[in-house]
Amino acid sequence: MVTRAEAAAATRSALVRAASDLLDEGGPDAVTLRAVGARAGVSRGAPYGHFEHKAHLLTELAINAWNSLADTVEQLRDATPGARLESALLALIGVGRRQPHLYALMFDTPVDDPEAAAAASRVENQFLVIVADLVGESDARRYGALLMSSAHGIAGLELSGHLAKEKWQVDGDQLVHMLVDAIKSGTAPAERT
Repeated sequence: MVTRAEAAAATRSALVRAASDLLDEGGPDAVTLRAVGARAGVSRGAPYGHFEHKAHLLTELAINAWNSLADTVEQLRDATPGARLESALLALIGVGRRQPHLYALMFDTPVDDPEAAAAASRVENQFLVIVADLVGESDARRYGALLMSSAHGIAGLELSGHLAKEKWQVDGDQLVHMLVDAIKSGTAPAERT
């Protein structure tokens, strides 16, 4: 026999899956509580029992994406720091490639939401550990910022079509490799004083 708590958890999970599908298909505008409920096959009022409003549901999708990315980065243990760093950066860019609306949502979620901030921080902290393994603790934050902003830029340029290999003769994966190689070899730009 299914308990009331199990039924509620199953409904919530179905609603989140439905919202994720709608987001992938049509972006944030396609995600309405009514459409989510219909896609999940639940009553019209069910979504409102689990989510205060659409923004609450979208924030949950972003939190789930950050946590999934953190789980992926956490699994990067058995390679060199450079290879782990490349894999971590490509995992972030990969979200943008596979689910561009979700990727945008991850960076549009308000940073003052404690749960969203914690999920994003989880990825950032794991990332900084990998960067520190490569460049040392004292330089990890500044190189981490350079790498994260570069990865975000690569993802954005790919999504907009402005990083065409035919034009630049390089793709996003190659750019990530170049960045990590430059940092490994100490040729990354020095901090300006």
